[in-house]
Formats: sequence, structure tokens, C-alpha cells
Amino acid sequence: MKFRAILFAVIALLIIWLLAYFVHPLIISKANDIVIVTKIIDGDTIIVEGGRDIRLLGIDADEKGEPCYTAAAERLSELILNKQVRLEADNRDKDKYKRYLRWVWLGDRLINEQLVSEGLAIARHNDGEKYTDIIAAAEKSAIENNIGCKWSSDK
Repeated sequence: MKFRAILFAVIALLIIWLLAYFVHPLIISKANDIVIVTKIIDGDTIIVEGGRDIRLLGIDADEKGEPCYTAAAERLSELILNKQVRLEADNRDKDKYKRYLRWVWLGDRLINEQLVSEGLAIARHNDGEKYTDIIAAAEKSAIENNIGCKWSSDK
């Protein structure tokens, strides 16, 4: 009888550990998550380990068939595909398509800002978000300097 109780306890602990191990990567917290980018959907949407869709906050890149789609998607791929990034939450957790809304950091570089500063995406202003001013300044500079697909006179 004592053996059965010990066996049951060991099996229960093993199940709990396995659940924690396999389910934990599927949970996105409201704080900061360190993840690997596994796929680039377009210039402002990625998929990270566990299959979670992430929409980059504060920016809007062209959709498929629009002029800057390929340039933005390829640049985002160069920057973060198969790399470890930090996802930072803000005041909204998900969009209407159930994608997680996050600021994406590669080291100390805010990728959302970089795409705008390179003229590959435009600023999307949402009141109360942390880095709205930084994104707006990046866009202003890209416009003034005719940078990238969005603002270059060579379109």
C-alpha cells in the first residue's frame, strides 16, 4: 500500500513537471518574454516559438501586394529571424485578430523603431503607448531625409 502511494506521488509530480515544462512556453506574460522568432509573416507580424503570433506595436508595414511589403518583410527577417528577442507588453494585450501586441527588442535595439527609421514602415499612433514619441521621431526623420521604400524619391 505504501509503495502505491509513493508511486502515485511520483507520477503526479512527473505529470505536473511535464505540464509546466511544455505549457510554459505557450504562455505570454504581460511583462517581458525572451523568445526565438521562428517566422516572419510580413513587415510588422512575426511568429515566435510555441506558434504565437506577435504584431509589432506602434508601426504599420505594407501588406502583401503593396509597394513596400517585400522590403519590410525581408529586412525584418534579416534583423530577427531565428534570433532571440525580448517582447515587451504595453497597455493593450491583443488586437482584433488575437495577435499579441508587443514592442520587440533585439539587445538594446527597438526593432519597431528601426523599421520606421529605415523607411520601411509608418508610425501608428496609439495614445498611451510607451514608445509612441520615439516611433514618431523616427518617422519624422525618415520623411525629412527621404529614407527607405516609404519616403525615398526613387520609388
